[in-house]
Amino acid sequence: MVQVRVAGVALDNTGQHVILLQPMDAVPGDSRLLPIWIGPMEATSIMVAIEGAETPRPLTHDLLRTTLETLGASVDKVEVTRIDDGTFYAEIIVTAGGAVHSIDARPSDAVALASRTDAPIFVADEVLAEAGVEDVITEAEAEADVEEFSKFIEQVDPDDFKE
Repeated sequence: MVQVRVAGVALDNTGQHVILLQPMDAVPGDSRLLPIWIGPMEATSIMVAIEGAETPRPLTHDLLRTTLETLGASVDKVEVTRIDDGTFYAEIIVTAGGAVHSIDARPSDAVALASRTDAPIFVADEVLAEAGVEDVITEAEAEADVEEFSKFIEQVDPDDFKE
C-alpha cells in the first residue's frame, strides 16, 4: 500500500469529475497520479472538506462522520484496494468498541470521509501500477482547477442538495 493525498478534483475533457490521488512523497509533474472518476455530488463533498467550507446543513459525509463520532467509532484509514473492469473498490477501516471493522465503500465516499476525519488514504500498489498515469499536470494547472472548482462551490445554492 502507498499512502496518497488528494492532489486535486478536476473535470476531464468530457465534463466528468475526476479525483486525482498522488503518493505523499511525490513531486508534482514527476510522479504517478491515480485518476478516479466520481460523481458531481461526491466531487463537491470532497472539495467542501478540503477547502474547509461551511454548508448550511450537513452533507451525507458530514452525517456519516458525526454518526461514527457519536457512536464512539473512529476512522483509522481508507484504502483503495482493487480495480476490476474499470471499477475501483475501497474499504473504510473503522475502530468501534475495541474492534476493527472493514467497510466496503466507493472510493469517492471513502476519500470524502477521510477528508473530514483526517484519516490517511492508501492505494494498493497493484492499483497504482495498473491505473496510475504519469503526472503531466503542472502545479499551476492543478491550482487553476482547484480555483475553478472553488468558484463553483461558492455559487452552489443549498437547494441544489435537496432530494
